[in-house]
Amino acid sequence: MEKVKIIFLYTELATYFLACIEKLLEYPNSEIHIVHWPVNKEAPFNFSFSDNVKIYNRNDYSAKQLEKLVSAIDPSVIYSSGWIDKGYLQICKQYKNKIPVIVGFDTQWKGSIKQHLLTLISPFKILNRFTHCWVPGELQHQYALHLGFKKSTILTGFYTCDFNFFYNQYLFNKETKQKKFPKRFIYVGRYLEFKGIKDLWQAFIELQNEKPNEWELWCLGAGDIAPILHPKIKHFGFVQPNDLQKYIKETGVFVLPSRFEPWGVVIHEFAAAGFPIVCSDEVGARVTFVEQNVNGYVYKAGNIIELKKQFKKIMDLSSNELFEMGEKSVDKAQQLTPSIWSEKLMQIVTK
Repeated sequence: MEKVKIIFLYTELATYFLACIEKLLEYPNSEIHIVHWPVNKEAPFNFSFSDNVKIYNRNDYSAKQLEKLVSAIDPSVIYSSGWIDKGYLQICKQYKNKIPVIVGFDTQWKGSIKQHLLTLISPFKILNRFTHCWVPGELQHQYALHLGFKKSTILTGFYTCDFNFFYNQYLFNKETKQKKFPKRFIYVGRYLEFKGIKDLWQAFIELQNEKPNEWELWCLGAGDIAPILHPKIKHFGFVQPNDLQKYIKETGVFVLPSRFEPWGVVIHEFAAAGFPIVCSDEVGARVTFVEQNVNGYVYKAGNIIELKKQFKKIMDLSSNELFEMGEKSVDKAQQLTPSIWSEKLMQIVTK
């Protein structure tokens, strides 16, 4: 059986991407190579790779050395994270007329001047380097069409969570939460301005001052913003994904208040874990995984008053109603998994 050699020219790795790679390895003829940028200091994930995956640190290779590496591998398909790395772009241009060369990005189509300018130069910067485009969802799909990719060459669903891990948390905690739903919100993300974490704290504290109640807010993450001190807000620092179990067990509703969030895989993760979701309208993943008044609530990013209203809606629901919302989240989460992801990629290779 002929080897299918897949090269990922990646920027910052994430654990959910590795779950997809593990599924790819289930194809007996697959050979995986990953070139990646250094780990982000604000999200210092620990990665463990299968022996069947070859890993290369981008910083160890000049543009010429990278070209030699790719040539020696002789790939069947190349995936590149966006068009920011000039070394990656050069390789993609060399292989575009030989094999499938896929570009991925998570930028939402906003119709900005910058985006319109990019659509004008796309034939000379993007379309001449890539045969396919693989994006997370509908908002990015629109951008791909504006860039000039044909509908038949655009795939969605590039970002998927480690579905089995989070779904198993749902199954493990289902009975307990059905009996007594945890009255705790949880935020998992970086402590940065654009993540809207100050909005989150302000809305929660104001609501507690106006109408004291038993709800708590648990925050997991790290960043430039110092944790706010409040008796009902707990901070746990950065937590590795595989250590999330106890926090998932003890909390009930997931919140993502971002002012800028092209996608947000964490929405998919907590939907799979059976959580009702509150998020801003800047979160790209909301289109796929959050349905207003069904499994969660979406509000205008940066609007503290609106966020408080969503919190109050959650607090006014019964435990049974909250549990049922979480069940609907699980239903939505199942439409995208690492198995579906790997099938999409292999279909491109075998066409």
